[in-house]
Amino acid sequence: MSTERARRDERPATTDGRPVNGADPVLVEIVEGTLASVEMEVETAIARTARSPMIRDAHDFRAGIHDVRLRKLTGRSYSALVQPIVRDFPIAEMRPGDVFFHNDVYLSEGGIGHLPDLCVTVPVFHDGQVVAFVQAFGHHDDIGGAVPGSMPSNARSVFEEGLMVPPIKLWDEGVPNRAALTIMTRNSRMPDSLAGDLDAECSACLMGARRLGELFDRYGREAVEACFDAIISNTTETFRRELLAKIPEGTHVWEDYAEHDGVDEPRLHTQRMTLTVDHSAEVPLVIDFTGTSPQAKGPINHAGDYADGVFLKKWLAPILRNLADTPERMAELDVNEGVVPLIEMRFPEKGTLLTPIFPAPTNARTFVILRLLGVLAGVLAKATGGRMPADQETIRYTGVYGDGLDGTPYLMREVLGGGSGGRWYADGEDTIHVVPDSRNIPVEFAESRWPFRVERLGLARDSGGPGLYRGGLGYDKHLRMLRDASFMSIADRSILSCWGVNGGRAGRPFVVEIEGREMEGLVDDSPVRAGEIIRVRTTGGGGWGSPLDRDPALVAADVRDGKVSADGARDDYGVVLYGDPDDLQVDTEATETRRAGLRALLPADPAGSPFFDRGPGFPTLSGGLPYAEVDLI
Repeated sequence: MSTERARRDERPATTDGRPVNGADPVLVEIVEGTLASVEMEVETAIARTARSPMIRDAHDFRAGIHDVRLRKLTGRSYSALVQPIVRDFPIAEMRPGDVFFHNDVYLSEGGIGHLPDLCVTVPVFHDGQVVAFVQAFGHHDDIGGAVPGSMPSNARSVFEEGLMVPPIKLWDEGVPNRAALTIMTRNSRMPDSLAGDLDAECSACLMGARRLGELFDRYGREAVEACFDAIISNTTETFRRELLAKIPEGTHVWEDYAEHDGVDEPRLHTQRMTLTVDHSAEVPLVIDFTGTSPQAKGPINHAGDYADGVFLKKWLAPILRNLADTPERMAELDVNEGVVPLIEMRFPEKGTLLTPIFPAPTNARTFVILRLLGVLAGVLAKATGGRMPADQETIRYTGVYGDGLDGTPYLMREVLGGGSGGRWYADGEDTIHVVPDSRNIPVEFAESRWPFRVERLGLARDSGGPGLYRGGLGYDKHLRMLRDASFMSIADRSILSCWGVNGGRAGRPFVVEIEGREMEGLVDDSPVRAGEIIRVRTTGGGGWGSPLDRDPALVAADVRDGKVSADGARDDYGVVLYGDPDDLQVDTEATETRRAGLRALLPADPAGSPFFDRGPGFPTLSGGLPYAEVDLI
């Protein structure tokens, strides 16, 4: 047994098994609550003072608190990393009022995925020494590059995607670096909102640093840092005891795919994961990405192999929470640095989707990094006999740009959510946003600011994958343009669907139509004329379990609620309905007959059937194969 493992096993523990690490348990609760409060205060300040719709209204930003050992202490959301800052600026040389900035993907140690994500970091001081860091990063409107929004769909290098800024000191002891700010705003098509957002983020993090400094002043550095150790250790032990113990030992393999990269014709870009579980090992989970496709020509790459993959460990770990005993317990489990010692990541050689070589483009890296959440969920579903949700929505950016009613240029970009996957105990959720706390842009605000009308914003009927537990529904949104404009989209799952599991069916894919013209998922500048309607339907989550086992009364309720059509009830669920639309009834005899007929069409040996349903788009890109070899149990 290693020395570190022996030390961990010998630590004293509280009555519920949590290690105390010498910290006062009451103070641990106080410190943990203070950290959460400071994080929320920072995010609230940014939301109330930022200028861009993406930050202020869509809330596509995060805050995080890290200790002086660079460990993430808060767990409500993900955040970037402090490693690139201390790599380039020694901690001993930092001073109160300093603010550091970076957005360079390849110099961020894996914490930044694409150039529109701008990150500010502020050191926290106590008795003249750095004791922690407060950080915020968010997706900003524009940082230059080939197209408005800095996300060119056919970029072939990062140089087309905008201004790259390695770690710099943006504020020096409270004095802003005006030259750096001028360079950044000069390179942006939206200079005022960029300047306002950066000012909001810097000021909010400085405020958060003062709040956190007060915590150290009140209780002392030694006591507070002991609480930090306890918070992280508690997470490590909780995940090991409550979650990882539910994964059978052995090796489990699965893969999923991005469908296009904006340059080549659509094809399967593989993201493969081999999960090895050994509960007796010091590091019980090993995730190996060998088998992942070569880096793409277009911008779907993600630079994940830096700092031993520490960002990806914290990014993927929330999927493990689905193994909790109850949904309520799942909601209680935060993800902080405590998950890092539990996971080892093994990356393939340089030059893959996850190990791209500079200057490979990365602006649509969500096609990979968000798909990895589903890959981990899929491999765990195989390992646990289906005790994981089916596939959920993945982020997409849609929007329009042009000249407003007053003739000035505008950019409207929105991150619309979609349906989450059905679970082994419940249906999926409708129109959730995979970015925590993000949201769609309010209709009233949009119509008052930009030259279009929102003529519909509702649920996309039949978009959720059929199942014993149905997948959640996506959005159905219609925009009528009042002036000529250009449409843009960075969206995955426009061919492939969110997969169903354990007999559940795939959800419907993302689709955009402009007056009957169907758009591709990656679009930079498709023209839209005044009076034309843009129809956006986002993805539905996959279904869980056979739809022929769903309670017919629940199917009838879905039809009455407009979530499933009458045709869908009959064709997908085998449920025959009659009566007025407001008072639909189940024809029990006809339903039993129809379900018997549909079951007769199923394979005679379920053991030889794929455990996942990828939808009709998969054969299109796989050369006609109905499923992948890894889909079999």
